[in-house]
Amino acid sequence: MAANQAHRDENLLTDIQSRLDSLNKSERKVAEAILRDPSAATRYSIAALARAANVSEPTVNRFCRGFSATGFPDFKIRLAQSIATGTPYVGQNVEANDTVSEFADKIMLSTIASLDKARQALDPKALASAIDYLIQAKQINFFGMGGSASVALDAQHKFFRFNIPVMSYDDALMQRMVAAGANVGDVIVLISYTGRTRETVDIAQVARANGATVIGITNPDSPLAAVCSVVVGVTAPEDTEVYMPMSSRIIHLTVIDILATGVTLKRGADFLGHLKKIKESLKPTRLPSE
Repeated sequence: MAANQAHRDENLLTDIQSRLDSLNKSERKVAEAILRDPSAATRYSIAALARAANVSEPTVNRFCRGFSATGFPDFKIRLAQSIATGTPYVGQNVEANDTVSEFADKIMLSTIASLDKARQALDPKALASAIDYLIQAKQINFFGMGGSASVALDAQHKFFRFNIPVMSYDDALMQRMVAAGANVGDVIVLISYTGRTRETVDIAQVARANGATVIGITNPDSPLAAVCSVVVGVTAPEDTEVYMPMSSRIIHLTVIDILATGVTLKRGADFLGHLKKIKESLKPTRLPSE
């Protein structure tokens, strides 16, 4: 009974993926049919899933019972709940023969999954500490190189509204000079997915040596994290050694939004008028909607 309850408490898709190699040939076909498109599987009848997996209906029923479901309807409910609570990073690899619809869906689902994993891993105490440093900063500099440069620029666009001097830099030499000129009260935010870029780690050490507070938005187990004042730990199932960064960048942009929102809330209701004035200044630049 305890083992069955443990299986029911797990994310069903994660459970299916982890047990894939232990299933017999027919049941593995059912599992693969589900993992190819979990959302579609929630809409299948038992006959439709059997056809998609090229197995018999009794095989589908046996598969469902193997995952502690009372039957196919119960299994579909648990599958829908599993998707709703965060789609795991499974079955999302783009294949050369995928249609546009297929690889677009895979990319969307894998990005949603990565965001959900990052959400679960975020440390509220680290976020709160970073927000406190940012709101007290004399000036803020956002550093990002390569794929992180666009995140640093986005951060500048958001934080300039807070009446704090703010800049972003994507050049390593400029970053090093800014770090060398930093003082107590300055905050430097370093954005790096891997946290293993040698220049970025060196720059963090230079800034710390000059008294600046260094906030790292990076892998919590990285060399960069080890030399930061505060680490907002971000991980994503992404191989940036081979592929262009995508999910990690979206996660970093979301973290910047969280920090900017935190600073806004800390400023209090009186500050909202200032933000509204900046927003309304853009009205004359827009054509009327039809």
